[in-house]
Amino acid sequence: MKRFLAIVLVVACTVCSVFLFSACNKINAGKDLENVKKAGVLKVGMECNYAPFNWTQTQPSDTAVELSAGGYADGYDVQIALKLAEALGVKLEIVKLEWTGLIPALESGKIDCIIAGMSPTAERKMSIDFTDHYYTSELVMVIRADGEYVNAKSISDFSGAKITGQSETFHYTVIDQIPGVIKETAMSDFTTMLIALQGKKIDGYVSELPGAKSAVTANPDLTYIVFEEGKGFEASEDDVAVAVGIRKGSNLVNDLNAALSAITPEMREDLMLWAVENQPLTAEE
Repeated sequence: MKRFLAIVLVVACTVCSVFLFSACNKINAGKDLENVKKAGVLKVGMECNYAPFNWTQTQPSDTAVELSAGGYADGYDVQIALKLAEALGVKLEIVKLEWTGLIPALESGKIDCIIAGMSPTAERKMSIDFTDHYYTSELVMVIRADGEYVNAKSISDFSGAKITGQSETFHYTVIDQIPGVIKETAMSDFTTMLIALQGKKIDGYVSELPGAKSAVTANPDLTYIVFEEGKGFEASEDDVAVAVGIRKGSNLVNDLNAALSAITPEMREDLMLWAVENQPLTAEE
């Protein structure tokens, strides 16, 4: 009996220690603003591989931000991040992460926010909060310029086509709206999808309009289809917009929204046009 009680005590102490450790290390999102200002740095997570929203380049420029792992980050998201950091009175640090690692990094405290062309979908809102939108676009289909779908007018014209989208994105889920489509396995990033499209492994992929413009600018063998109203994908405003991802209950939200409100719609469009025109010409640059 003594041995049994000893074992129970050890197990109980271990369980309590785990809960205490977790409680002590839980991030107080209600202090995010104070912590960012105290550190003097806003840590922003993004892929740096989703032009024109964000990309990596090897050479410095007047607009790019140096990455700790080497290279420089630039793009629409980077310029938005710079404006937000300036409004908070702190420096900007870009943390380059895989798409699937962005939300876990935010929840763990590795980064303070996500600015990565991320849509505030209902599913994502279950785990993190978002600011107001900082860009709104539409969904299009990127295809080969010499392919059989170049004259498509409606998503129904892609019946029988091999279509994909980036994994863990709304882009991939809307493929189900195409009748008779061959839904290929989701791919990790847009570079992979570009290679698959050019190699004729797929017939097209779903993209936001800015991303499609970027892809075609860098790859003249590609084009994209913009659908007329009622002939394209059904999506809510949140699904086709992008916003800054923050921790649940983060008190950064009011200051970030105030900073975003100072960026006029005209400024946002000009900034996106600049990003499309200044993106690296190839994925290797």
